[in-house]
Amino acid sequence: MTDKTLYTVTIFSENTVGLLGQVTSVFIRRFLNIETLSVSQSAIKGIHKFTITVFSDKETIEKVVRQIDKSVDVLKTYYNTDDELIHQEIALYKLPTPDFLKIGSVEKLIRKHNAQILEINEICVVIQKTGHYADSQSLFDELSENIKVLQFIRSGRIAVNTSKTERLSDMLAEIDKRNGHEENN
Repeated sequence: MTDKTLYTVTIFSENTVGLLGQVTSVFIRRFLNIETLSVSQSAIKGIHKFTITVFSDKETIEKVVRQIDKSVDVLKTYYNTDDELIHQEIALYKLPTPDFLKIGSVEKLIRKHNAQILEINEICVVIQKTGHYADSQSLFDELSENIKVLQFIRSGRIAVNTSKTERLSDMLAEIDKRNGHEENN
């Protein structure tokens, strides 16, 4: 069995109806389970950015990226490992207020995990934690040891690469340069 690495796949596209289904079907056909998925506008006007995490071997992820790149609606697809990215997730925890207030040192717990209280009322407390998966899981585990967590949700990964510019910007600049050069000939 080959070793599996967590890869972050970044897809740049226009905001096209049905593209998400096309993209997820590429992963399904390769028997890859999507761990997290986030889609939003990118820094480039009119371009959206999909951020998908998946455990895979390098050969398979390269094939997936090439296949996604073939889609008419996709501008460019990249893959990265964690050390090539700055990434975060956000988690929300809903807890019963009476039980939460019984925890030994609520302030110490919140500070220890660098979390924030978003809402507190007589029924519930909602805590927010931003960080990596292990960070939000650690807070969940500690809360679960002491009280019942009523609701818990974690977002998909959001990530930026460690280079100076968005990789798509470099690619678009190169295309413009080539097109300008061709017109001058």
